[in-house]
Amino acid sequence: MRSGNTIRSAKGRGVLFLCCAFSLACCLLSSSAYAERIKDIAQFSGVRENELIGYGIVVGLNGTGDKDGTYIFQPFANMLTRMGVTVNSADLKGKTKNIAAVIVTAKLPTMVKPGSKVDVQVSSIGDAKSLQGGTLLMAPLKGPDENVYAVAQGPVSIGGFTAGGGGTSATKNHPNVGIVPNGAIVEREVPVHLNRKNRLDLLLASQDITTAKKVADKVNEGLGGNFARAEGPSVIAVLIPDSYNDRVVELMSKIELMNVEIDTPARVVVNERTGTVVIGENVTISPIALAHGGLSIEISTDFEVSQPPPFAPGGAQTVVVPQKDVKVEEKKASLMEVKGATIGALVKALNALGVTPRDLVAILQAIKAAGSLKAELVIM
Repeated sequence: MRSGNTIRSAKGRGVLFLCCAFSLACCLLSSSAYAERIKDIAQFSGVRENELIGYGIVVGLNGTGDKDGTYIFQPFANMLTRMGVTVNSADLKGKTKNIAAVIVTAKLPTMVKPGSKVDVQVSSIGDAKSLQGGTLLMAPLKGPDENVYAVAQGPVSIGGFTAGGGGTSATKNHPNVGIVPNGAIVEREVPVHLNRKNRLDLLLASQDITTAKKVADKVNEGLGGNFARAEGPSVIAVLIPDSYNDRVVELMSKIELMNVEIDTPARVVVNERTGTVVIGENVTISPIALAHGGLSIEISTDFEVSQPPPFAPGGAQTVVVPQKDVKVEEKKASLMEVKGATIGALVKALNALGVTPRDLVAILQAIKAAGSLKAELVIM
């Protein structure tokens, strides 16, 4: 009798200057300097969205609602009481499967006025199977200051479904999260007094001193004076000219539409979990040699049954005897010289070696450790 119980060791990597077998998932970015609108790389301080959150109840579900939990039955009973219907929350347990408790979230746009409508997202917090076909009942949405800024209500759209019967079911997308398009009406605005300001602060999305200086120079060029200055790698202070004292929004629009030639740092970003590598085209490498090879060791254990021969003495027993087998295979390493060049040459060389994705992370780490990678290596 034999059994295929196999124990495998980790695969060793043959190394010369650099080694590995890896999976290559590489995105090449555009050149290091290119023009962008200021609105695409920065935003004005204080001009932003605000997060809103609230508790809500979704009704009208087809037996896919919460089955248990005081977080749904007690609030639902309280709501019915306020509507003049007296009910005990204990009486609802196990009898109502058409309601579900949800967390309602929304983003309040900057300078939005009361009466405007915004989208809301609802997410189940109980054991509901699906929010398909449900309707969100009136839910107040609060900000961090506990004030109500909007009220949400309306039919829930989940973009999927759950169906089943006879012990089988099918689900498409994620039916426990949905949206209510234009489902919240703004009741209170967040005051923003732009015309009272004498200075605007531009915040860069990505910190870079060179880009900050270029933005300041472009604003000064566009406004015809020394109004802007870079105060750090991410902040550009802009003094409001007298001619724009009561037209700050117009000034902001003019600044946002200015084109700036930004500078991106040499950077390589790798994700070890997925094997994804994103490399800027301005990344360069010094001359190196790459070797690609692998040492594979497999240890297998088979079990054989040893039975006593005929006429064996008394006490002889049948035993299981393990038989171990070790196989070693070493692939021939390939050595390729990569002269100092951009990332394009590196990718071409790696493809010539027949590399395949996740081990590229190890190769890049080795190149960086050798001092040949002229870029920042970011590992996620």
